[in-house]
Amino acid sequence: MRRRPGRPASRPRPLPARHRPPPAGRNVRKLPLSSDQSLRTRSQAKSQNQSQTRSQTDTTAADDPDEVAYVSTLPGALGKIDAAIARVESVLLATGVLLMALNTVANVVGRYLFQSSLFFTEELNRVLIVVITFAGISYAARQGRHIRMSAIYDALPVRARKILMIVIALTTAVLMFGLCWFAVAYLLTQAGRGRVLPALQIPVWTTLVIVPVGLFMTGMQYLLTAVKNAISRDVYLSTAVLEGYDDDETEI
Repeated sequence: MRRRPGRPASRPRPLPARHRPPPAGRNVRKLPLSSDQSLRTRSQAKSQNQSQTRSQTDTTAADDPDEVAYVSTLPGALGKIDAAIARVESVLLATGVLLMALNTVANVVGRYLFQSSLFFTEELNRVLIVVITFAGISYAARQGRHIRMSAIYDALPVRARKILMIVIALTTAVLMFGLCWFAVAYLLTQAGRGRVLPALQIPVWTTLVIVPVGLFMTGMQYLLTAVKNAISRDVYLSTAVLEGYDDDETEI
């Protein structure tokens, strides 16, 4: 664009003071937010805090891949017994599930790739199912996951619920110890007969050892639950789980 001779070049007009950017290093006064913006900001901050809290306290996501070792809240020797039972449960359950998975996969691979199945797969899986079942009842007692009929229990006050929980735990412990006694008697009977499994060729009684062991651990769990309720102010479903349902249930 040509400039006419004799006329100076036009300079850009300065911006009004309200449109000028603030100088560097100076504090800028923030304009008050409208009511909608204020509510939106508060809701965003609240949702962010809730998500952070949920990520820190959520103990059920992905089956707790980073779960730390179990630490008992019971004092003295009772805490050591509780922790020892927890370790036995973990070893039995993990070993049983892994062996069953490997055994089943190996049998499928052998059947379809080599046209030959493993002859002991069915018997080994039956044995592992027994192991997982009787180790699992003790684990379920620790987690407070056994079925409860609590229509009357929920209508009672806290003190009455605590007393009733102690009675329930002691009664169940006595029942488990009684079943353990009969399981030992049955185990001795099977050992005296000398029967062996057809495929694995191992004595039948050795596959039943987990039955009295699992019942004994379950009885100990309920006995420790009664002790936990007797020495604590809150009501506990197990040594590590407070009473409640779903969101109200708290694991410590």
